[in-house]
Amino acid sequence: MQYPFHSSRICTNCSSYQTAITDPESGEIICSNCGMIISDKIEDTIHPERRMHTFEDVDKRARTGAPSSLARHDMGLSTTIGRSDNDANGQKIVSSTRSTFERLRTWDSRIQVNSSTDRNLSKAFSQLHLLKDKLGLSDAIVEKTAYIYRKAEEKKLAKGRSIIAILASALYIACRETETSRTIKDIAMGSNIKSKEIARNYRLLINELDIRVPVADPLKYTAKIANTAKLSEKTKRHAFNTMNEVIKQEIPAGKHPASLAATVLYLACNKTGEHKSQDNLAEAAGITGVTIRARLKELTRSFELN
Repeated sequence: MQYPFHSSRICTNCSSYQTAITDPESGEIICSNCGMIISDKIEDTIHPERRMHTFEDVDKRARTGAPSSLARHDMGLSTTIGRSDNDANGQKIVSSTRSTFERLRTWDSRIQVNSSTDRNLSKAFSQLHLLKDKLGLSDAIVEKTAYIYRKAEEKKLAKGRSIIAILASALYIACRETETSRTIKDIAMGSNIKSKEIARNYRLLINELDIRVPVADPLKYTAKIANTAKLSEKTKRHAFNTMNEVIKQEIPAGKHPASLAATVLYLACNKTGEHKSQDNLAEAAGITGVTIRARLKELTRSFELN
């Protein structure tokens, strides 16, 4: 893959002043010498948020404050009455007017979460931001999850069900749609609920909201499991080549991508001479050694037939 953006940075891993390669798809800045990810975010501080061609556009489209977000119950459009008792000229507000502002502040805070829908969204999105920190999710996944949860709330799917379970299911759908390698077990551990409950609500959201979830990419699971098991770069390359051959023969159809990735990594370890047992790779993938042995028999049989 060709990466068009380049810059010069000092890598903290190899301590060399090499050319840093920027991946525009993932937003990662990678050292060209050792392959270490130097930074995982790109912040564009040069270009404006919107295109402005005239001075009138600048006046109309300029704004202050934080941007609107679906991951906030009021989308970030709520009002806030400050606690200062000074007016615009810096003069003290008279006591009669001060009591009026106190009442306005009280009612303003009350109407922020007045309805049951607002209370539901407020509780759900506070949990969503906790999951974002636990699982290391991007802002795009958080916004996508909030969009799916809002659709579920509009159809009253969260009524009578656990809010965190519906939210975790929406998060799993968002991870699948953005091709982020997060399994149901990862989300279940982060949200502290059972995997079966997430799977049940996941099927509910898929059917009721008519969502088409793409098939998980086994290559992404291969990279994730290899990093968790601390495999060498040589083994990773062999695993990627083998996985590409497996995908060409359409073997992954109906198979769990994590089990297939762990099996391919086990074959790559045997090929490169790196010592990793089936149990080590199974633990890194969150599966059992029996699953790896079953996938190993299927891969061997398929390659012999083809």
